[in-house]
Amino acid sequence: MPPETPSPVFRRVGRTGWLVDLADAPDPGAAVQSVAAGLRSLAADGRLTGVVDLVPAAETVLVTVDGDAPDPRGVIAAHWSALLATEVTTGGDEVKIPVRYDGPDLAGAAEAAGMTPAAFREWHRGTTWRAAFGGFAPGFFYLVPVAGADGSAPTVPDIPRRPTPRTSVPAGSVAVAAGYSAVYPSSSPGGWQLIGSTDAVLWDTDRPQPNLITAGQTVRFTEVTA
Repeated sequence: MPPETPSPVFRRVGRTGWLVDLADAPDPGAAVQSVAAGLRSLAADGRLTGVVDLVPAAETVLVTVDGDAPDPRGVIAAHWSALLATEVTTGGDEVKIPVRYDGPDLAGAAEAAGMTPAAFREWHRGTTWRAAFGGFAPGFFYLVPVAGADGSAPTVPDIPRRPTPRTSVPAGSVAVAAGYSAVYPSSSPGGWQLIGSTDAVLWDTDRPQPNLITAGQTVRFTEVTA
């Protein structure tokens, strides 16, 4: 017998927001992406009205509505099974980021993944990543591995964050931790494992679109040596 679909869990956020909590889903990260995509479709075709913003995170989706809009919970609950089953498609052109695999934590990250450094580099650059949601700084996106074309589950090594965060991580540092990869857009504190560096500029206010990556886009890392 297939497992029952869990009921949606809502948490009030301010006067006009609701947090859809997916922490109890079998795969919270995948559920967040499906529910967020499904909610965008409901909003686009008018079945979910008054939506001001939809913000996915690691285990939640924040739904903010206009002050005069009806309570969104009824519509979300009525379409819950379909939302969880929504197919996630990528958006925009694929972003290619050139990487020098020269990070100080490369060997340790490879060991934690049960790989040699060479195999780890091959895994990281051979993986297609999706920008799941934005992070703590402008231009920072949490990247998750994408399933294979045949639907096979992606390889996600269990690489922990550093026990003691660094007080300063250089801009352009390519990092991994807890199933994600990311690029630090600016110098900041950080506790991820640093595996490489890039000259790509993740955030530039002089560009028409300041962020190099947007939510839903796919990202590929390409290795360079110079």
